[in-house]
Amino acid sequence: MAKSSELLQGTLDLLILRTLSLQPLHGVGVSDRIRQITNGVFQVKPGSLFPALHRLEEKGWILGEWSQTEEGRRARFYTLTAIGRKRLASETRAWKTAAGAVENVLTSE
Repeated sequence: MAKSSELLQGTLDLLILRTLSLQPLHGVGVSDRIRQITNGVFQVKPGSLFPALHRLEEKGWILGEWSQTEEGRRARFYTLTAIGRKRLASETRAWKTAAGAVENVLTSE
């Protein structure tokens, strides 16, 4: 199982952007959804997640707004911005290129 500290910053950003492209979520929801989608391979801890969310918000890739959870708790919900969608597309292309190159190395004889 990969810990979030083992993730490259760009990989964590990509996972967050993709997760938020599916629906707005609060921080814990982002972490839970990443864990769910990756079948537990990636478990993003608060110490990695919240600085990443703040960094992405500062870059204008996501927008955070205070609201209430279904349980009535106050939480900051994040949505992907138009700039964030463009960045997600760019990062997805770069990731696929890099993953393909690594696959080539791993399967070479």
